[in-house]
Amino acid sequence: MAKEKATAVAEKKLEGIMAPLTDYLKYGVSLGTRVIMPDMKPYVYKRRADGIAILDTTKIDKKLKEAVDFLSQFEPEDVIIVCKREAGWKPVEKFSEVTGIKAFTKKYPAGIITNPALPEFIEPELVIVCDPWLDKNAIHDALITKKKIMAFCHTNNYTTHFDMVVPCNNKSSRSLGFVLYLLAREYAKAKNMDVEIKLEDFVS
Repeated sequence: MAKEKATAVAEKKLEGIMAPLTDYLKYGVSLGTRVIMPDMKPYVYKRRADGIAILDTTKIDKKLKEAVDFLSQFEPEDVIIVCKREAGWKPVEKFSEVTGIKAFTKKYPAGIITNPALPEFIEPELVIVCDPWLDKNAIHDALITKKKIMAFCHTNNYTTHFDMVVPCNNKSSRSLGFVLYLLAREYAKAKNMDVEIKLEDFVS
């Protein structure tokens, strides 16, 4: 009886999760750095013996669910995603392909959302950045144009000025791929998109 009760409690805790919590470990999503910024401390589960911080998988999952609800308020044409880090180029481009959200990898074009004189000028309502440090130019432009910001934040990132924070390992292609896969999958469901979204396309 006690065993059955414990199983029932465990299953109840798992209801509604985005992915098995072990997958966040498998794809390195919970792997932090030796640096823990004050903003990210609430998301840290522990430090390993070597000093590396480990993010709390339950909190990652919870914030990802919140991120889906947040992102779903916007249409694809009203969102851009920016990723300067090479590790994120492939999963970000796949995310763009399946969701219709415009992606800027490698280099963020100066003035793209601030200079109406540019032929390629756009006016998104939401800017997603994969690393607040590397993508700081996009954040700067989003702030001065009063756009919403969603940011994937590692343990060594600040979270100031962001409307939505997703705690994760933003330095690994597999980690970013897994997070973007989940985000794309749930966003497509919320928007009733008829698209095929496969995990292997994001993390291979």
